[in-house]
Amino acid sequence: MNTNQLSMLRRDVPSEVHAGLKEHFRDRYTINPNILAQHGTDESHYAPAPPDAVVFVMSTEDVAFTVKLCATYKVPVIPFGVGSSVEGHVLAVQGGVSIDLSRMARVLAVRPEDMTATVEAGVTRTALNAELAHSGFFFSVDPGADASIGGMIATAASGTNTVRYGTMRDNLISLTVVTAEGDVIRTASRARKSSAGYNLTQLYCGSEGTLGIVTEATVRLHPRPEEVLAAVANFPDIKSAVDAVIQAVQFGLPLSRAELLDALTIHAINRYSKTTLTEAPTLFLEFGGAAGEAKAHADHMQQIVHEFGGGEFAIAISEEDRSALWNPRHHAYFAALQLRPGCRSVTTDACVPVSVLAACIEETRAELQQFGMTSPIFGHVGDGNFHCLILIDPADSEERERAEALSERLTRRAMRYGGTCTGEHGVGLHKIEYLIEEHGEATVNIMRRLKRALDPLNILNPCKVVHS
Repeated sequence: MNTNQLSMLRRDVPSEVHAGLKEHFRDRYTINPNILAQHGTDESHYAPAPPDAVVFVMSTEDVAFTVKLCATYKVPVIPFGVGSSVEGHVLAVQGGVSIDLSRMARVLAVRPEDMTATVEAGVTRTALNAELAHSGFFFSVDPGADASIGGMIATAASGTNTVRYGTMRDNLISLTVVTAEGDVIRTASRARKSSAGYNLTQLYCGSEGTLGIVTEATVRLHPRPEEVLAAVANFPDIKSAVDAVIQAVQFGLPLSRAELLDALTIHAINRYSKTTLTEAPTLFLEFGGAAGEAKAHADHMQQIVHEFGGGEFAIAISEEDRSALWNPRHHAYFAALQLRPGCRSVTTDACVPVSVLAACIEETRAELQQFGMTSPIFGHVGDGNFHCLILIDPADSEERERAEALSERLTRRAMRYGGTCTGEHGVGLHKIEYLIEEHGEATVNIMRRLKRALDPLNILNPCKVVHS
């Protein structure tokens, strides 16, 4: 179903719900059309699907109150962080109440001895790292956008640091969650490991608000490397760049980041950021370690780059130079959009075994050219994840259909290569139909049974992840 068809399933929000929310939240409750529209829109290509009301919560108790009230009247609730998702996660396709967690933005505790921090769900990754600036530690998950921790948990986010530090799943200790009944639970203790019962922490990570609403999280921290170096190298083709990273990983080089950008992406970055990078397939790399280690690793990588036909290997050592090198990569999404001002992006998210990444990208690029679509390609080559930003005129239905067809072909190609329909963006509305192809009917039936058991009224972010 598209969003228009889903919106036909909108549920009525009784006046009792509006009255109860208004009494509890006062000026933190709104039905202002502009705010509703904001909370029914994300970075996906879907048309907006606004909720019927928005509440700005300040505590776990606020969330629990809202869910209990809405459960009484079977009204949907949709958690909202910063709206940076790209698969339609926050769209209120059945109406209901958007629970905005952005004001739950406190870092509750930093425990250097345990290498953990406890934060509210609305804390963004950059805010957490700013809090940690003088602690000697940092939070590693970096999806590019300044997403909230709660949103990153909801989608099991990853990003540029994954090759060394892992995904959101690897960096969670415990969660505080509001259930579909409005109960408040904690999924685990603060111990580094546990064999006590089911792993509820991981169950809620990646559930996209369909099983419960995360309000607090205890996350892992990592020591800041004593020495950090960044590097950029261009290659004659994508395969050479990917093979260089594969060899580096096989040699045991501890790459902190390994990002691949195709020539079109570099062209977009040069226009947007006023840089002068060689417009060819390019690796953005980072190394970290004790004094002298990062430089040794970078020198080894430089040899590998030259073995695979790479060109100039530019190194940045100071924090200022590293930021200048990496900032264009972080702005790649917005740079790509400027290739067609006024366009929207159908953003794909394929992840395959690294050994077949180059072949998958090359097949995809050839197909994009065949369909005549402008689409920069970039991704996290160290873990086999890459994205195509298929740029479309939102008013051109034929172009949208071509983009959707390409997205579908890429998703099935990734699964054919032994990969997944989504490496980090999540399922949302867009990838539901692929879950059976990837996992099988029996596996998806277990997911449905979990959804029905934990959310029998189907009020938690309905129509996302699985059809319940």
